[in-house]
Amino acid sequence: MAVAAALPELPTLLPHRLDLTRTFAAPRALVWMAWTRPEMRVNWMGPVDWPMVSGTNDLRVGGEWRACLRSVETGEDLWQGGHYREIVEPERLVFTFRWDESHEDGPPADTLVTVLLHETADGRTRMDFTHEGLKSERSLTGHEYGWNSTLDRLETWLAAHPD
Repeated sequence: MAVAAALPELPTLLPHRLDLTRTFAAPRALVWMAWTRPEMRVNWMGPVDWPMVSGTNDLRVGGEWRACLRSVETGEDLWQGGHYREIVEPERLVFTFRWDESHEDGPPADTLVTVLLHETADGRTRMDFTHEGLKSERSLTGHEYGWNSTLDRLETWLAAHPD
């Protein structure tokens, strides 16, 4: 189902961009649900040292998503959220991403995440992931670590929950 709506334009995105590609041994429909259902997302979202402990989402263009990550070391919470900009089930999910408070290198900035899911001939799912508009090399490095750890957790979760 393709959904589109007029949303306010994002400010000009900053130049730092993270591109990742992963292939999961899971059908595209399951990977889609893992990204879009909070009860699934809470099991894998966030890096291993800052796993998601709660979250919500209103899966519609313009709808808000929220996630609370908690440090396993200190118990500190970090909130992030944004709004869905494009939803094409089960292949394309685009949403804004913003930390609630200063993180890594200063005040929060609106960034943009795009998740593209492709079915492979052998029933697996290739995911092309982009996070653009990151403020600096430091932010890019931090998000590269965080998203790679998060996607490792997603791969493990999908393997343990094939249905």
